Amino acid sequence: MKLAERIRQQLKEIEAKGLTRKLSPPRGIDFSSNDFLCLANDSRIKNAFVYSARKDGIGSTASRLLRGDRDLFHEAEARFADWKTTEGSLYFATGYQANVGILQTFLEPEDVVFSDELNHASLIDGIRLSKCKKVVFPHLDPEHLSKLLRETSCRGQKFLVTESLFSMDGDIAPLDKYAELCRETNTNLIVDEAHAVGIFGKRGSGLIEEFGIEQDVFLSVNTAGKALGVSGAFAAGDTETIEYLINRCRSFIFSTAPVPAAAAALIESIGIAETEDGRRKKLLETAGFFRRLLNDAGITVPNDNSQIVPIMIGGSERAVKIAESMQAKGFDVRAIRPPTVAEGTSRLRVSLNSGLTENVLREFVDALEISMSEN
Repeated sequence: MKLAERIRQQLKEIEAKGLTRKLSPPRGIDFSSNDFLCLANDSRIKNAFVYSARKDGIGSTASRLLRGDRDLFHEAEARFADWKTTEGSLYFATGYQANVGILQTFLEPEDVVFSDELNHASLIDGIRLSKCKKVVFPHLDPEHLSKLLRETSCRGQKFLVTESLFSMDGDIAPLDKYAELCRETNTNLIVDEAHAVGIFGKRGSGLIEEFGIEQDVFLSVNTAGKALGVSGAFAAGDTETIEYLINRCRSFIFSTAPVPAAAAALIESIGIAETEDGRRKKLLETAGFFRRLLNDAGITVPNDNSQIVPIMIGGSERAVKIAESMQAKGFDVRAIRPPTVAEGTSRLRVSLNSGLTENVLREFVDALEISMSEN
């Protein structure tokens, strides 16, 4: 079979399962992006980016270990580490690049990693690249995890890898229980704070802060293209850990550095996310109100305390039809289907932001009732 024929055949199989994906620019009211605090279009952040672009240029021109380093990167990393209360941080171009590279760097063949079954693809891929032993534990199940941690033999280091706020279900990991287990079993805790940084905690630095386990976390990964409204990701940890990444992390060493202006924008963004706590409070209040509206309308959703609300549909084709119906009504919500989620659990993933009003939320729920009844 020729390659072109194989590709064509597999595309037909994807289509037959109702899993074809298409690129679609934003249209309508935002119910699907991760711009949780509405910072992506904040004039202060845009001005910082534009000023830096004019001053420093657009391209970084090389990896940071060659000529791509900038003082702005160091300033942004110091600012983020201070916010996260760690000794240091390292800025990556994307969260995927950070997760894949970090896990490949620290996990060695004789190590054992314990991974939540619903961890993000970037965490799964990083673990695969590491070639260490992987033990997958049931989602958010500390009791089962405790048994596995105590009974699994390991000649090297043990690692526990988890998201703090899971991106498809909007549920929160019991980080305090995980931290206790890690202390008891000499396990290194790595936490992906992608959807929590900027939202939770008194200073908004994430669920690590919310749970008060800063001293128990070996390393956290914090994307900057969601609540912070820019792009990239920060790894945050102690000084030696960051130095080790600079020297050993292939995805960092062999990648062109991010756009310098992004670092300038992030310095501004971190300050806003930390000090303007009204945005964070508004977002979580909006999430609570929205969940109550849905449940009152007979659309059952989990009673979690996060800005990500999964509306379970089941079949892929029906999820797509309902999403298309909502988009036609002016609400930009997208269908999530396998392999992103398990078979039979296709859903609308509603991702709320602090700019949504109660009237808009009511209109969304009213439109959703109609769309679900018609499809």
